[in-house]
Amino acid sequence: MKAKTSAQKLGFKTNEFIVYPAHGVGQIIAIETQEVAGFSLELFVVSFIKDKMTLKVPTSKVAAVGMRKLAEAEVVDKALATLSGRARVKRTMWSRRAQEYEAKINSGDLVTIAEVVRDLYRSDTQPEQSYSERQLYEAALDRMAREVAAVRKLIDSESLKLIESFLQKGPRRGGPKGDADAGDDVSEEGEEDDDVEERAA
Repeated sequence: MKAKTSAQKLGFKTNEFIVYPAHGVGQIIAIETQEVAGFSLELFVVSFIKDKMTLKVPTSKVAAVGMRKLAEAEVVDKALATLSGRARVKRTMWSRRAQEYEAKINSGDLVTIAEVVRDLYRSDTQPEQSYSERQLYEAALDRMAREVAAVRKLIDSESLKLIESFLQKGPRRGGPKGDADAGDDVSEEGEEDDDVEERAA
């Protein structure tokens, strides 16, 4: 009972879905107490079914690892809206950008992850991604889709379709071809130049 009392103070309970930044959405399947070196240690047992993995997270480490409850509905709405915005791609070495994307994916912040999905998304009419871009895009997409599915009570395929529908609303991805596309190219170029100037400043 003692472990449950401490867990309840943190606001987490058994069978609840949570987000663990380094692994995404998991489910608390138990709250245990273990004896370690003579000390009583309270643990959340978190299952990541899709990854076939179980983690034991000390209740005292929850804040340090960034474990949190699922996003509120408004945050999910904001993340989905982010997908429809213009991609912001910095003119830096890919290795540096890849590190930034990875840090964003592992931040556990749904809106930040949505930014990665938006920036790395390629429609059928755009150039294909490199292997490493594709890997990061799929990692971000998977994280986002799982949390959106958990919050909105969808299955994974429905969540992915919802995300795709918002991505296709973005500039240069939908609507008529022609002058509008050319205009967007100029804007995107301008945004990249701004980024270069910011780094030079």
